[in-house]
Amino acid sequence: MPDALRLALGTLTAIRVPAPRRVDRTVAGRAMLLAPLVGAALGLCAAVALDLTRLTAGGRNPSATIDLLGALLALATLAWLTRGLHLDGLADTADGLGVKGEGDGVRARRLDVMRQPDVGAFGVVTLVLVLGIQSVAITTCVLEGFGTDSVIIAATVGRLAVVWACTASFPSARPDGLGATVAGSVPRAAAALVTVAVLLGAVLLGRLDDDHSRSAEITLVVGALVGLLAGVGVTRRCVRRFGGVTGDVLGAVVEISTTVVLLVVAIALGLQHSAP
Repeated sequence: MPDALRLALGTLTAIRVPAPRRVDRTVAGRAMLLAPLVGAALGLCAAVALDLTRLTAGGRNPSATIDLLGALLALATLAWLTRGLHLDGLADTADGLGVKGEGDGVRARRLDVMRQPDVGAFGVVTLVLVLGIQSVAITTCVLEGFGTDSVIIAATVGRLAVVWACTASFPSARPDGLGATVAGSVPRAAAALVTVAVLLGAVLLGRLDDDHSRSAEITLVVGALVGLLAGVGVTRRCVRRFGGVTGDVLGAVVEISTTVVLLVVAIALGLQHSAP
């Protein structure tokens, strides 16, 4: 197994793989470029959990309650396959952003807060809101026949946002840790190519949906683009507040981008459903 794939799987999932034989900037960059592919695999696993719940518990006409249960199990699958690392990063980042003040001393304090093993009030509230939005959005997508598509593309775009967070535009906040390993390791041109590939994948998913055709393609592509922009926005905000990216910031980028994709797709489906 190539070192880049080992690093990608070991960093982004709970799958046990042999440690990379070599970890340098080149390997780190290639590993981050594989992140969307890892995200697609995670999303597929979550989609299977979603569909199995619907088929097993609800038959051909399941209730909204069953769909919500499926959404929760899909999210639980993602958390299990990643050891909840991205959710933990989101909570730690929220706690760090909650520290008020300006200057290098405050930045250092924010980073110290993020290192603490406990979760503060900002982190708890953020986790509740994000998981709540994700579960309701997935349920809405399922009711509109977009459950599998939305989960796969959301998980993929969440990791695509990490690719951009690892370009030269964003430095590392610390001299050590995951952020220092991957920050600035991805060439922008390579990130752009991977982005095009993900968008083409969204179009393909839409075309596989016989019931929605053209509208499916547009909905998924728009959701992907907005989710990616949200991830870049979060990264920029964190660079201003922390001085750069960290492993926790990357986890927060994953979860926020994933949430925004699901939310945009759910809202778009709702608007299409209500249109005359």
